[in-house]
Amino acid sequence: MTLSVFGDLSASVLALLLASACLTSALTASLGAGGGVMLLAIMAQVLPPQVIIPVHGVVQMGSNLGRAAMSWRHIDWRAVGCFAPGALIGALIGSAVLVSLPPKIIYLTIAAFTLYLCWGPALPRLALRPAGVFAAGGVTTFITLFAGATGPLVAAFIKQIHTDRFRTVATFAAAMSVQHGFKAAVFQGAGFDLLQWVALIGAMILCGVAGTWIGLHLLKRMQDAHFARLFNLVLTALALRLIWQALTA
Repeated sequence: MTLSVFGDLSASVLALLLASACLTSALTASLGAGGGVMLLAIMAQVLPPQVIIPVHGVVQMGSNLGRAAMSWRHIDWRAVGCFAPGALIGALIGSAVLVSLPPKIIYLTIAAFTLYLCWGPALPRLALRPAGVFAAGGVTTFITLFAGATGPLVAAFIKQIHTDRFRTVATFAAAMSVQHGFKAAVFQGAGFDLLQWVALIGAMILCGVAGTWIGLHLLKRMQDAHFARLFNLVLTALALRLIWQALTA
């Protein structure tokens, strides 16, 4: 059975996508990262290849906006203010060279940097200053247009700036809202019609907001030390998954 408002999607596929949007948002809100990549992997199993990254980007934008709104008091606005202009430049450059890059190179690069940021020595203070945050915004936004999987990298970078769990989750949500917003604009400008997927996108965003509410309540029960440990483990698992994808692509 298919539901006309959702195009050719069957009821079972729609239920899977809505449940996944809720659960993955709860995961990101409670552990700091991981939900976006997991949702991308699920969507890749049931949606046409050409729509996965654009639709995922808009859904993630809505989910992150909801998370940022619920935790706005903890957002590091200075970091977001440096990240946003870099993200804009990265999106503009990416829109001019919107081509297919080798997935292996993208996945291995993201995985390597994520593992380094989690377990390697701390970045020099210079890299965490406004210029470094600006550069991170540009590079990760450029890459996300082709890979759609830079969330772990952005999360790992923000973890280097903040140790407070609420500060980390809120700032990450705001930064990813900006990045996904620029991504959606690039794909819309490139001719991808997001309007035909608006019903699915809207429903997934609502489920994502519900998942965020659940995840933030779980986050309140954690201590910063436990959060940091789980955060690193989740990011490491995601990096290993990207390596596996690269090696088996």
